[in-house]
Amino acid sequence: MKFFVDTADVDEIRELAETGLLDGVTTNPSLVAKTGRDFKETIKEICAIVDGPVSAEVAAIDADGMVTEGRVLAEIASNVTIKVPLTFDGLKACRTLTQSGTMVNVTLCFNANQALMAAKAGATFVSPFIGRLDDIGLDGMELISEIRMIYDNYDALETQVLAASIRSPNHVKISALAGADVATVPPGVLRDLIKHPLTDKGLEMFTADWNKTGQSIT
Repeated sequence: MKFFVDTADVDEIRELAETGLLDGVTTNPSLVAKTGRDFKETIKEICAIVDGPVSAEVAAIDADGMVTEGRVLAEIASNVTIKVPLTFDGLKACRTLTQSGTMVNVTLCFNANQALMAAKAGATFVSPFIGRLDDIGLDGMELISEIRMIYDNYDALETQVLAASIRSPNHVKISALAGADVATVPPGVLRDLIKHPLTDKGLEMFTADWNKTGQSIT
């Protein structure tokens, strides 16, 4: 599974990238707004830090506007992925941008039929929103499984399943078990994936025992 971090915080991205854990970044207008920075400058800086896909979302809601904005954003760096909503206009824009060689992330996916349409339109990624489905009493994890099954039925569909709106390490685990190609996670969740109380406890014990020896490795 590939790991993208869902943030526009450049300092956070830089620190996480140093671990070698990041395969890409996803942003959205809300995340960029939180930084108070210029949108295009922020995307440019992120693309310089991360080699993998960096999702930058269009603001237009009509197909022509999305294509125009998408082409402007694609000029920022070769690893920019244009993010468009899963609407009729969004899929039209997806098709046009994909045919010109631009990566496209179709976002705000909430059912398997939508994901199938995104794949037919040539999306590089489709982003089913797990957490938001859970919020309204549905099973977001089931959606990941359904999309994976549909895509695997047809060799011609090359769209990657990008599990989004992830709220917990458990979401990541179940997404991986269901076969999601990518999980995009908030920085805090990515850090939590590494943590376990028994790891901390074991390290404390080993450190205490080592200190008793009075030795030094260097």
